[in-house]
Amino acid sequence: QVQLVESGGGLVQAGGSLRLSCVASGSILSINVMSWYRQAPGKEREFIGDISSTGTTNYTKGRFTISRDNGKNTVYLQMNNLQPEDTAVYYCNAPQVVTTNRRTIDLWGRGTPVAVSS
Repeated sequence: QVQLVESGGGLVQAGGSLRLSCVASGSILSINVMSWYRQAPGKEREFIGDISSTGTTNYTKGRFTISRDNGKNTVYLQMNNLQPEDTAVYYCNAPQVVTTNRRTIDLWGRGTPVAVSS
């Protein structure tokens, strides 16, 4: 079974930092872009940023940094100076995962919650 699993969420005080991880596992041949999204209570899912297989990044949040370890099929989201408005469930997405049977699939993780207290 091919899947994405996020981890690293939790409760943090304002001004703190967290690093989220997302691991892709299963019969994977290659992964192109890996992305992070978040969804706050009562709001739509919001794009945070992504990283290509060659390391090119695209961000919408200046306090967040995305990195990737292709050997481990893992993408990271480093979040600094967290604020209460960053409270959300954070999701990992890999829209072009090529499996060993040559299918291309769009994968989402189940999310990891982040809560920032003031």
